[in-house]
Amino acid sequence: MQFAENYAKTLKAGDVVLLEGDMGAGKTAFSKGVAKGLSIEEEVTSPTYAYMNDYDGRLFHYDCYRIESVAQAESLGLADYFDMGGICLIEWSQNIAPLLPKKVKRVRIVKVDENTREIVYGEE
Repeated sequence: MQFAENYAKTLKAGDVVLLEGDMGAGKTAFSKGVAKGLSIEEEVTSPTYAYMNDYDGRLFHYDCYRIESVAQAESLGLADYFDMGGICLIEWSQNIAPLLPKKVKRVRIVKVDENTREIVYGEE
């Protein structure tokens, strides 16, 4: 959480961050830390069934695990948010890969054990 809160301070409007990691690695916990770093007070929850949660137009948190096709993602308007001036955090981005902008940031979270995570991040 602390790492994510500090990482949020490096982000700017329009950034798209792909959150990578296995189930239970901490992608949603990372998103909560980013929200805290952006001074978003609303509780951040997993958007598994909503596909995307909007936090004040400043943070868009996606969970694309259940997206079955690019056409489905397009019909839900998920790509529309990339140009709305907020920060997009996307879990399971491989399910919408053709819709992603060319310039993205990646954060990979590896669960080492119950209490330890390794975080690798960068830009493309």
